[in-house]
Amino acid sequence: MGKQAITLKIAGIGIPLTIDSEKEEVYRLAEREVNNYFARIRKDNIPGWTDKHYLVMSALRFAITSVNQRRQRETDNDDLRRLEALSTEIDTYLNAPER
Repeated sequence: MGKQAITLKIAGIGIPLTIDSEKEEVYRLAEREVNNYFARIRKDNIPGWTDKHYLVMSALRFAITSVNQRRQRETDNDDLRRLEALSTEIDTYLNAPER
């Protein structure tokens, strides 16, 4: 696992990083996604906003996505636990000796 020096450019700001070589594609895709979102919300041209405001909104957008995904996984896990419990209950019922 080799290290690699890269520079990501986000909203015109160069960010030098040293990363694991095999993770470069992920970093480049993330760079592109942040820049695309930054450009989309910057088109709104909100009076009084600077690039800093647009970057904050970009960060907020990604945080909201992360929270939503985490909540979805938690919900999925709860549903899965309930289904497993129901499956166990059904198996117990179906395999119980006749009375």
